[in-house]
Amino acid sequence: MSRAGRDGSAALERAGAETVKRAVELDLASRFQESLVCYQEGIDLLLQVVKATKDEAKKHRYRQKISEYMTRAEDIKKHIEKEKEDGKYHKQIRIEENATGFSYEKLFQEYLTEIVSEVWVEDPYIRQVHQGSGRSQQISGLEEIRQSLRNYGVTLNTAFSSSVHDREIRFNNGWMIKIGRGLDYFKKPQSRFSIGYCDFDLRPCHETTVDVFHTKHTKKM
Repeated sequence: MSRAGRDGSAALERAGAETVKRAVELDLASRFQESLVCYQEGIDLLLQVVKATKDEAKKHRYRQKISEYMTRAEDIKKHIEKEKEDGKYHKQIRIEENATGFSYEKLFQEYLTEIVSEVWVEDPYIRQVHQGSGRSQQISGLEEIRQSLRNYGVTLNTAFSSSVHDREIRFNNGWMIKIGRGLDYFKKPQSRFSIGYCDFDLRPCHETTVDVFHTKHTKKM
């Protein structure tokens, strides 16, 4: 095996070991949805290690570990499905003041499965400049977003209400997410040239709590 090949295999082993270690930590903390994702990623990395190595003893060891992780991942998956069926699933994420790494993609990606075709967003507080200050600016801004989304085959429908108090996002696959501050949990960047202006994973957040639930039936707005 070439030096580059050995280095690549070693990197895969480290990444796989770190990922399954994180999966076990999350598992012990009863953060099962996150744990399941890490188990799946770790198993995939370790399978690549098995495929790349010619050491039969190492192959055997990793296959045993992979089998154990797959069994645990399947148990977690069944547990999550049972909680979903019973309407008991609840996961809470605490975002600390100035924390980074909480982009919309990171927060929502594991719930946006391939069957999601509709999303409902309720937010009672949209009046800051960057949210669309004033009714006319709100309507104008939302219309621009509507036209832009239409180019990608996405339909945006909006409705105003004087009685909405909750902040929540619902997907039609049953997932419901409530964020204490709504979608506006990011701090304003210092300038358009500052780190985090475009990459929301690098943008500091306000302190808030994210609660994730699963319900069989999601109501429409």
